[in-house]
Amino acid sequence: MERSSTAESSIPPFAVPAPANSLTAWAWRVWQDLQPTPGRLSSSLRVVLATVLTLVALLVLQAPFASVALYFVFIVGRDSPAVSLRSVFSLIPLVAAVTVELGIVILTDNDPMARVLGVAVVGFLAGIMVLGTTLPTLASTWGFIFATLIALWETHIPSSRAVSLSLWIIGALSIPIFCSIGVEYVFGARHPAELLNEQRTIRWQAFIAMFTLFADKGDPEKRAEAVSRVGRLAVTGQDGMQELYNKVVERNLATGQLLIGARVRITMLAQLMDLGAAVGSAPYADDPESLLRYRRIANEAQAALQGLSKQQLQELEFRSGPNLTLLERVEGILHTIMSMPQGTPSSDEDRQLVALPAKRVPVFIPGALTDRTTVAFGLKLSLCATICYILYHALDYPGISTCVTTVFITGLSTTGAIKQKFVFRLAGAIIGGLILGLGSVTFLFPHMDSITSFSVLVAFVAFISGWCMQGRQFSYVGLQIAFSFFLVAIQGSSAPMELAPARDRLIGILVALVVMWIVFDQIWPVRTVSAMRHALGVVLHDGAKLFRLPQTVSRRVSVFQEADALRDQVGKTIAGIRTMNDTVEYEFGVDREAHIQLSRTILRAALTAVALFWNQTVFLHNKRDRDLLSEPRLTEMRHKLAAAMDAMGYAVEQSKAVDPVDVALPVDPSLFANPRYREYAQNAIARFRELEDYVRQISVAG
Repeated sequence: MERSSTAESSIPPFAVPAPANSLTAWAWRVWQDLQPTPGRLSSSLRVVLATVLTLVALLVLQAPFASVALYFVFIVGRDSPAVSLRSVFSLIPLVAAVTVELGIVILTDNDPMARVLGVAVVGFLAGIMVLGTTLPTLASTWGFIFATLIALWETHIPSSRAVSLSLWIIGALSIPIFCSIGVEYVFGARHPAELLNEQRTIRWQAFIAMFTLFADKGDPEKRAEAVSRVGRLAVTGQDGMQELYNKVVERNLATGQLLIGARVRITMLAQLMDLGAAVGSAPYADDPESLLRYRRIANEAQAALQGLSKQQLQELEFRSGPNLTLLERVEGILHTIMSMPQGTPSSDEDRQLVALPAKRVPVFIPGALTDRTTVAFGLKLSLCATICYILYHALDYPGISTCVTTVFITGLSTTGAIKQKFVFRLAGAIIGGLILGLGSVTFLFPHMDSITSFSVLVAFVAFISGWCMQGRQFSYVGLQIAFSFFLVAIQGSSAPMELAPARDRLIGILVALVVMWIVFDQIWPVRTVSAMRHALGVVLHDGAKLFRLPQTVSRRVSVFQEADALRDQVGKTIAGIRTMNDTVEYEFGVDREAHIQLSRTILRAALTAVALFWNQTVFLHNKRDRDLLSEPRLTEMRHKLAAAMDAMGYAVEQSKAVDPVDVALPVDPSLFANPRYREYAQNAIARFRELEDYVRQISVAG
């Protein structure tokens, strides 16, 4: 069956995003993004409770930096939604920021030039650490707090007062950390692995039911209901399931019935639901060939739900051309999912393959600190912070010092290089700073005379921000709403009675957004597909490292540690690639459609690379496969695969053509006749061939 581009254009936003080229499309996307999803209400209410508790504690203690502390509730759980005791580590960058700030002031006798250089250097290092470590929140906190504290020395307050405030910030920001931890442990999920498996089962069953009805030519009303259910689940994306996964790894909890490679399976399943919703929204085809394909897809999905191996089911036809139909794309992602290692681990050692405990993840990502993309990001962030710092001094307008802080908050993010980010920042600033912030100062605060009314207002804004922050596509807007409101409307332990300070803070936010737009999107732009290319290159290079581990690392324990670090980074990178794939639709330019097609191919290549990666990972962790580590013929094959993957990684990053690699010829034919080695060798080469085909398409796209 063939589906035309006309049919695909009718797909609603929850399936394959529609072009964001009209106000109607934007409005529809926003509406879809704000729809209730599993766990969204409870998570938003926990954010509200933590915010209110923080506010009350700040008011009782008369603590300074109330706006920063309230926003810190959102920072604590931003990159790791599973708030746990590891969040106490956020105190480390607080102490570091105070130490650097006081060190610069003391050692240079508060030299203005030293402060300028301090902002530039801290901005650069913070940007480097955001992309180069597995704890980006710590780096963003360090830069944010340093920018807040160094601004104290631009005022005319006594030095003793500035030092006192610098020390106060550690105590003030400890409040939201412990409030968030307490709320999460009291009201958070008790058994996140069970909830995650339940969410996984719900999605698979909805997908299977829809395709079964399609295959059986079921009643149109039942088909429509099944399509609607798949669509509702598709719009939730992967974030909710990733949050549950993060709870498991942060607390090192039991993994229950989850399968090997749970993190990447979440991304794959979310992508499958998108494609399933797209098929359901396209015109229904009831010709014999289509009915047969519906049946095969339903059977394959049922096998994936039960964790059966591919050998137990007829394999779907795999195609990887540039112009695939919707059904072919569904079959492709199912093929990739079934290529992953199947079954539930039985031993404690094997359970580590399901969800890697956070304590076993290294802080520094190998090779990331010196990566050109990381360095470029650090330089851009440093340039923005320095420009804003010099600008408000040159204008002698200390009221807009929030521009420096805004650069660190809005710039220090791991969401990727997306062009519409400026629009999201601006929307958040307008809603949170102008409408809610200045609106409250002007119309509400003069009539407030109790902590109750103040708390209700803060809770209302926190709920709006928390709800938006958990959306699939516009979560960044929710974060900016909270940041802008707290910075504009909350200036101390009492309600502000003057409009000028709030106005100046809002102007500072807008100045920072303009500077960042000029630097990030005009002077030094990075298209989303370029960021996706680089991310895929990282995955390919990590795969090459994994294939070399048995020869480059002598101790088996060290092999495990290296493999764990690589698999954690690959899982996060794959999730990021899918997020960027969602945002490509918002790119602008004459080559927009070509970029959309390219982004989809990059995502398919990344998921295929994951299947190859995980088959090798399971092999490394399996004690009964130790003889495969020393087998010369397999060593030669792995060396060949590693060299080819490195070459493909460079080709993807540099948009160069890649030559086909003949992996089968150097492999001794006796491997395929040996029942001990045949399955491993055949699987590795088959997955590599699929990956090579995708990479060739990406290279040809330029």
